Order: sequence, then structure tokens, then C-alpha cells
Amino acid sequence: MIIAFVILSGCAQQTINQAEKNDIKKTSQEVVTVSIKNFAFNPAVISITKGTKVTWVNEDSAPHTTTSEGSFDSGTLSKGQSFSYIFAEAGTFNYKCSIHPSMKGKVVVA
Repeated sequence: MIIAFVILSGCAQQTINQAEKNDIKKTSQEVVTVSIKNFAFNPAVISITKGTKVTWVNEDSAPHTTTSEGSFDSGTLSKGQSFSYIFAEAGTFNYKCSIHPSMKGKVVVA
């Protein structure tokens, strides 16, 4: 009986540890940050999978937007503000800063 308990306890611990590892792995793959700095999106092009959350953070002193016609629009982001969007569908999403149209980026969702 004691041997069975020890064996089962060991299995339960392995299951919990594996579940924790899976959660960490998932979380790190489901969130991507794009900085807005020096009047550019960095990185300008990202490739992600469906369900990934992308967060844009304005690190410039100037206001910016993250705008993809028909998909998402952050509104005006002041320095230090951020905007997040979860990509539920596959496709290519081109976006720009509507205040500074030369600032462009792309999200490719598989």
C-alpha cells in the first residue's frame, strides 16, 4: 500500500509539473509586443498563429495610432499608452499610424 501511494504521488507531481510547463509555453507564444518608437513599428512585420494577442506600446513622445482598415483601430495613443488586439482569424493585416501614414506594419496570421 505504501509503495502504491509513493508511486501514485510521483505520477501526480509529474502531471502538475508538465501542466505548468505547458501553460508557460502557451502564454509565451500567445502574446507579442510591438514597440512604437522613433516613428516606426518595431518589429514592422510579425508572423503569429491564430489566437495570439498583440500589444502595441507607444514609446515616442508624439501620439500615434495602430490602425488596420476594417479590422482594428487603437485610437490615439499617447506616450506610455498601449493597445492590444487578439487575432482570431488567419490572414494578412496591414496597418499604419493614421496620424503618420508613412509608419506601416504588417501582421501575418497562420
